[in-house]
Amino acid sequence: MCPHCRSAASPRPAGFTWWGGFIGARILNHVLCPTCGKGYNGGSGKPNTTGIIIYSVVVGGLALVAMALLLR
Repeated sequence: MCPHCRSAASPRPAGFTWWGGFIGARILNHVLCPTCGKGYNGGSGKPNTTGIIIYSVVVGGLALVAMALLLR
């Protein structure tokens, strides 16, 4: 059940997201409601906001470290 619109329609897995590409959405079990289009965690039904922030910071940090190593 969608936590936003309470639709009982089966959610579909998010294929690609702006914040995590193809991998981040799978790691966080991100699904989209077919009725309202909102995204949430398919396992818990809660928003993925905290997970998205942590994922973005970790990936951004890894990218900065990789750039620093390449430019060294």
